[in-house]
Amino acid sequence: MKKTLLLLLTMLLAFSLFAEGATEQNSENTITVYAYDAFCGDWGPGAVVIPAFEEKTGIKVNLVSAGDAGEMVSRIIMEGDRCPADVVIGITDDMAYSAYEADILEPYESPIIETMAEHLLFDPSFRLLPFDYGVFSFVIDTESDIPVPTSLWDLADPIYKDKVILIDPRTSSVGLGLLMWTYNQFGEDEYLQWWSQMRDNMLTMAEGWSSAYGLFTEGEAPLVISYTTSPVYHVLNEDTTRYQAVIFEEGHQETIEGIGILKNSKNKEDAKTFVDFILTDAQKDIAVLNSMYPVNSSIELPDAYSYAPEPKILFTSDSFVVENQLESILNDWIEVMTN
Repeated sequence: MKKTLLLLLTMLLAFSLFAEGATEQNSENTITVYAYDAFCGDWGPGAVVIPAFEEKTGIKVNLVSAGDAGEMVSRIIMEGDRCPADVVIGITDDMAYSAYEADILEPYESPIIETMAEHLLFDPSFRLLPFDYGVFSFVIDTESDIPVPTSLWDLADPIYKDKVILIDPRTSSVGLGLLMWTYNQFGEDEYLQWWSQMRDNMLTMAEGWSSAYGLFTEGEAPLVISYTTSPVYHVLNEDTTRYQAVIFEEGHQETIEGIGILKNSKNKEDAKTFVDFILTDAQKDIAVLNSMYPVNSSIELPDAYSYAPEPKILFTSDSFVVENQLESILNDWIEVMTN
């Protein structure tokens, strides 16, 4: 009887240790990813990319919708050591300075960067790696009766009163992209004049791209700030060319979206595996579902991308200006838009 009891206790102890080990292993094979809202939505790339990654690697992903780019950075900084995220996806080149300043990112020089054009590698320390890029433009509903604008200044004409949906640069990378577009094109002496005149023409100032573009496709206004690649979505999914990107000869602002590993990550190896997957296997799905361009030069895109016009002139934001003058630029913008 004593031998039987001892055997049972031994078996129970072994089972307990096995279960504990299995739990630890399962925990180690799970990563948490903070992503912007559009990535996590029903029609975003997350719904396709995450299951594919889990199936290929056996690593589970806890995908968290963390707002727009600016909101994600603020959330990670606010959570500090309590932040559960291993990876953050969707911090743009013009919003990266906050993440750098807060020192929340772990450098990772992925071998996949060899497939990328050099100008896309916006962080020489590899704290953020590009995973897609695009060009900002206004998208017009061609079934409306308004004339197609020919320039940013043209949009300030009273004929576009209540016809344009803009996005807040304090909460959205798209909104910030437009602000930097005007700053880079007009300079510090003139960009605020444009915004002052646009106050009467904007229907609303949305908090993020998803809400803004939703209002646009619902017919609330015939113009919205978005991307040159936005029409690709409608061609692929709705078989329509109704929505078209408007190209201005004076130029457009380019934007690059980045992915990074958090310094506080408890599982950096699986996080690196996820980053490499995003930069390889997931590139085409992300480009198509985001209506953006892939950074991996080996990716072949669908014919629908012929409906994404390519501007001849592109602006990029100087990192020094963004890092050292953005607060002043935003404060001046707030004063103009609220007075």
